[in-house]
Amino acid sequence: MTSQKDYFIIQPAMFRLDGGAMYGIIPKPLWEKSSPPDELNRIDLALRLLLIKAGEKNVLIDTGIGDYHGDKFDQQFDVRSTKKPLEAALKQINLTAEDITDLVISHLHFDHIGGIVNHTPEGLEEALPKAKLHLHKKHWEYSQKPTQRDSGSFHSKVFAPVIEKADKEGRVHWLDGKEGEIIPELGLKFITSFGHTPWMIHPYDNKIIYMADLIPTSNHIHIPWVMGYDIAPGVTTEDKDRVLPFIQENDLKMVFEHDPDYWGASLTKDEKGRYVAFEKYHCNDESAYQV
Repeated sequence: MTSQKDYFIIQPAMFRLDGGAMYGIIPKPLWEKSSPPDELNRIDLALRLLLIKAGEKNVLIDTGIGDYHGDKFDQQFDVRSTKKPLEAALKQINLTAEDITDLVISHLHFDHIGGIVNHTPEGLEEALPKAKLHLHKKHWEYSQKPTQRDSGSFHSKVFAPVIEKADKEGRVHWLDGKEGEIIPELGLKFITSFGHTPWMIHPYDNKIIYMADLIPTSNHIHIPWVMGYDIAPGVTTEDKDRVLPFIQENDLKMVFEHDPDYWGASLTKDEKGRYVAFEKYHCNDESAYQV
């Protein structure tokens, strides 16, 4: 196992989503204190990725929202980025897209997989042409036949050709089961959750865990605080009730994909036995940095 690993936070873009949808049944007077909405009731959110560098391996977790959506979409979601946003973010830590050896995909919603392509005058091109893709097989199957409720979150026409091409080239590692290994030589493993979307994975090692949309921000640590976007919010509470003890017992630092102010936190319990942040890790002023 590679002993020396370096962790980098990169942030290709920021965007906004409806605050009510982000907090589900939680009343606005509670969530607006920490997530002030704009005049359209949208709250500011990050699109935060994790890069693990170890020896010859450059492992990227998720890709951000990408640049292919068009002006109407970008205005609706207030997407703030550049062309080829993933490439620009990697450049800040002295890497290129071709340096990425492995891409771990938590799930296939557009704000997590969109950066797998770049928009060019000739059409869409694969953004990480040399990367091995690590993706849960059952989530891939679900993404091809989602429900009407969440079908808009899967831009399958964009990502499916890239994944199918990579699979033909032998560049897809299909994950299976509720937990397992992703890259054994790096000690990188995964556990799954099901409430936000079926078979979403959460990569972790002995130091850090990537929360994806199970706990998208530090405000969502409290178990009842669940997104309205989740396909099964009640299942999400069960997922959190299972995963949070695992995080605390293993003393892992959580990485929040969407928190605009904090890239992560460690866990503890308060006097009422509720899980809360023991320490929050504030975002650096730079958009890409080592942690």
